[in-house]
Amino acid sequence: MAQSAAPVSGSPAIPEIAPISLKAIAPWAAFVGVLMLVLLYFVGAEQGATALISGEGVHEWVHDGRHLLGFPCH
Repeated sequence: MAQSAAPVSGSPAIPEIAPISLKAIAPWAAFVGVLMLVLLYFVGAEQGATALISGEGVHEWVHDGRHLLGFPCH
């Protein structure tokens, strides 16, 4: 028969995890926010009159993502 899983006395305690301060997270949050806005621009608006990069290269790289997110491109 199976034996019951009882806690073993004398087992090491799980160490507490120190909380991360908002001051430490803020620069990373700002970086990720700017990165997401840049990615949203390239997926949603990088074509035609608002294009920063000439040609169709960026459009072709993000074409399926554009349709997946509901942006029209044709």
